[in-house]
Amino acid sequence: MTMAPDTKTAPTPRAATKPSLVRALALRWDTAVGVLLVAVLVVGLASTEGFGSGENLAFAFNDIAEVAIIALPMTLLVVAGQVDLSVASMLGLGSALTGALWDAGWAFETIVPVVLLVGVAGGLLNGWLVTKVGLPSLAVTIGTLALYRGLASVALGSDAVTDFPQVYADWAVDTTTVPGTFLTYPVLLFIVLAVVTAVVLHATGLGRSLFAIGAQEEAAYFAGIRVKRIKLLLFVVTGLFSAFAGIIFTLRYGSARADNGLGFEMLVIASVLLGGIDFDGGKGTLFGAVAGVLLIGLLKNLLTLNDIANEVQVIVTGLLLVASVLTPRVIATVVERRHRRAANTPAAPSSSRVAP
Repeated sequence: MTMAPDTKTAPTPRAATKPSLVRALALRWDTAVGVLLVAVLVVGLASTEGFGSGENLAFAFNDIAEVAIIALPMTLLVVAGQVDLSVASMLGLGSALTGALWDAGWAFETIVPVVLLVGVAGGLLNGWLVTKVGLPSLAVTIGTLALYRGLASVALGSDAVTDFPQVYADWAVDTTTVPGTFLTYPVLLFIVLAVVTAVVLHATGLGRSLFAIGAQEEAAYFAGIRVKRIKLLLFVVTGLFSAFAGIIFTLRYGSARADNGLGFEMLVIASVLLGGIDFDGGKGTLFGAVAGVLLIGLLKNLLTLNDIANEVQVIVTGLLLVASVLTPRVIATVVERRHRRAANTPAAPSSSRVAP
């Protein structure tokens, strides 16, 4: 019997197997938010009388229409690594200007473009301070948050203006729906804008540029992406949408006030982060942001129908926000450690064989 040479196989790292598509989707936070949204719907339909009625759903969705509309450009901003905390103050300024100009005898058809131009100007100011002066967006928009709210108080003071044209007021309320559906016209407008925003973010070169800027701004610049121009455009669009949301808010409640929309910036940020948009930029989907908005709106509606105090609703929203920030990071850390452990584990060596 002759002994064959020792053919022990050298230890090699075990190849890390790629997770299946189903498993990959299950690990995504925006998928989890979608599941939570379905769970709220199921629980509401099963436990609360009237929750699934067309009238209630029309009210619930219309109640978050302004937040949802502002959340669309905010999603693009956060993906690009920026943030705008002045959106609620711009909403209030748009509402106050609408009331002041209407009280001064202006035609409503003239008021709307003027208010939208003010929104564009506010967005330009934010974007200029960030892109040209080089200030961080968080600090800039905290300042303009106070500035725009102060301008709203100057424009209208503590007064409230009512009696807007009925044809426009009827368009914004939850009792007026698109024929054959429970969707109100502001919600229908949001759906159209959401589709356009989704195409821009996920199917165009501009959307890819936003992810690149959020992931590594310097690398995006050296790759030829016009970083400053794109960020300026995002702030302008955010100001425009916020001012338009102020007009909708004014018509829906039939009252223009300087303090309209107070605190809405937290709802917008909570919705976006809850939907899985990474606050550091470079990650997220518009589906997640929309699911976050709907989850907060329907959960608020469900708690209200069950006579839960507003303070408890605020606590629930805060807990969801903390969970939305903490949970994806915990999952990512666990998955990364598991893959690293699998890659560093040597395969079992093969035994020596004896030739016959």
